[in-house]
Amino acid sequence: MRDRLLFLFAFALSLSGAAFAASHAHLVTFGPWIRVQLFVGPEADHVQDMRVRSLDVDGKSREFTIGEPHDVTDQVFVVRRAYKMNDALNSRPEWKWQRGGWVMVDRSSGRISKINLPDFDPFYSVVSWFRDYAAYCGINDKQKLYAVVTQLGQRKAILHTYINPAREADEPDSECEAPVWQKEPVRVSFEQKNGQKLSFAIRGRSTEPEPPDDQTAAPKEGQKQ
Repeated sequence: MRDRLLFLFAFALSLSGAAFAASHAHLVTFGPWIRVQLFVGPEADHVQDMRVRSLDVDGKSREFTIGEPHDVTDQVFVVRRAYKMNDALNSRPEWKWQRGGWVMVDRSSGRISKINLPDFDPFYSVVSWFRDYAAYCGINDKQKLYAVVTQLGQRKAILHTYINPAREADEPDSECEAPVWQKEPVRVSFEQKNGQKLSFAIRGRSTEPEPPDDQTAAPKEGQKQ
């Protein structure tokens, strides 16, 4: 009798827990677009318009974002964040908008987590998403430009191939065009602003370079790392 009562009590607790979780489902929404100013150039003295909007969880603003989100699954999406940095030399704040990295959002839990994108440069890198893959041109601390493909949940990039020295122009997004994805078979193409193109076939957690249209050899330093 005692065992049966314990079982019924445990069962009732599990039902109440499920009902509690269901009653506390999180609401993830975006706020209206706001036009702000992005300061660019060597001295940050040139201004470009940028649109941002808030990412809200249960009616509370958690982040500011730019661009459109990418749905990875029916429960998870990724979106790029924006933030304000204090650019003042004195005690009075002087806020300037900056473009940040990417975050992953779980609609069911309301959790927002930063995504690690190796050699991602907030000023130059333009990310193209396909499924749970991110492709972009990255720049390391030696100012070298790389073609990068990374997969959510993986610590190491599945593609990290040297392209050229970075141009380091004064305009944002000025190193490469947005990479272009294709499927069946899955491949991604990178194109620098100077016109150089590279394509790679994606097979699970590995990549294979495809020969360029003109059959010219790729740079020797362009081996997968």
